[in-house]
Amino acid sequence: MPNLTDQSMTRGRPDRIAAAFARRGIHYGWVVAGVTFLVMLVSAGAASAPGVLLVPLQREFGWTAAEVSSSLGLRLALFGLMAPFAAALMNRFGVRAIVLTSLGLITLGMGLSVLMREVWQLVLLWGVVVGVGAGMTALVLAATVATRWFERRRGLVVGLLTANAAAGQLLILPVVAQMVEAVGWRGAVGLLCAFYVVAALVVLVLLREQPADVGLTAYGADPEAAPPPAVQAGNMFAAPFVALRAASRVPLFWILFGTFFVCGMTTTGLIQMHLIPMCSDFGIAATSAAGLLALMGVFDFVGTVASGWLSDRYSNRWLLFWYFGLRGLSLLYLANSDFDLWELSIFAIFYGLDWVATVPPTVRLVAKHFPGQSNLVFGWVFAGHQLGAGAAALAAGITRTSFGSYLPAFEAGGILCLVAAVAVLTIGWRGPRRRPRIHAPA
Repeated sequence: MPNLTDQSMTRGRPDRIAAAFARRGIHYGWVVAGVTFLVMLVSAGAASAPGVLLVPLQREFGWTAAEVSSSLGLRLALFGLMAPFAAALMNRFGVRAIVLTSLGLITLGMGLSVLMREVWQLVLLWGVVVGVGAGMTALVLAATVATRWFERRRGLVVGLLTANAAAGQLLILPVVAQMVEAVGWRGAVGLLCAFYVVAALVVLVLLREQPADVGLTAYGADPEAAPPPAVQAGNMFAAPFVALRAASRVPLFWILFGTFFVCGMTTTGLIQMHLIPMCSDFGIAATSAAGLLALMGVFDFVGTVASGWLSDRYSNRWLLFWYFGLRGLSLLYLANSDFDLWELSIFAIFYGLDWVATVPPTVRLVAKHFPGQSNLVFGWVFAGHQLGAGAAALAAGITRTSFGSYLPAFEAGGILCLVAAVAVLTIGWRGPRRRPRIHAPA
């Protein structure tokens, strides 16, 4: 069977855009990474906006924190549960088609939400439509692009893309908060929808599926080496479950799934969704709280890129131990602080450095121990992340409604992070007994 590069060259359709970058000494993998960077940045708006809009929705419609949080919890859960199927959809229909579909659904769900009047409409649009749309890409997109296009610098690329996604969520929040104050929450939603349309146009022009499509090998790959095995599309609905069945036999999978569950609880579920409302309880304005999240975003970008660089060079197990341990201590510090500007700033800096630093070492561990269909396995691990986020988003809302405070939820999150730090130390003691062979069914 001819390799994929040979097939691409024999088609006789050279890619002019890729050739233009090649003449300037730029591998097209960096262009694809740049497009992915943009997509994940604007998609971050769909993830970050509810954190600013929760209070305005409560005030306008009289909904409780628990009612609004129910839609957020559903959105986060669907966002994660879609991840393994997103990997299968990308394998079957291509990355570009799935990214465009994702942006279309996000735009539809966010755009129609300006007309909503009832809680069930919020649940349908922000919970189901946006949740499914965002879940069709999520961090699986970053893992897929990095795995397909990069042999060297893979950890760095994953770090850049995931840092961008998380930092984008936090940096967009002040913009959304200012828009809400200036023109109302509906105007802020309209601005976000415009960003999604621009991103879709860039994807149409520049995104390519894999190096072979432009006559290249992955960045840093040996041109003389055998090409990577072609992805088996098979039954795209059954493939994720086949991958889960094989991966679930390996203890490492459950360690990564469980610790990523805690990761989602303590980042997206708690901080992103409920830090602004909790600050409001202490008399801190939404714009000021959003500024703290923006500060986190700046340090998150630095921390996650550094994590990608470190994950290429040092023990991923020990990196995860330090990340979870420091995050747990940060949350306990916040819950027992006086919520003055100085203490909140200290928390924002240290927590920001650790926001999604867990992703690069986790992606590398999955790629190493589950070769062949690593994006499917990572999809399930990421599903654990978002299930944790959904559980925390709902639980924190219930805690606020029932007890009048978010603090118990934040203290519980800190304790769980310390438990996760201990759990990751078991990785590598004996290692997986065998590498499962994961094949999609015919």
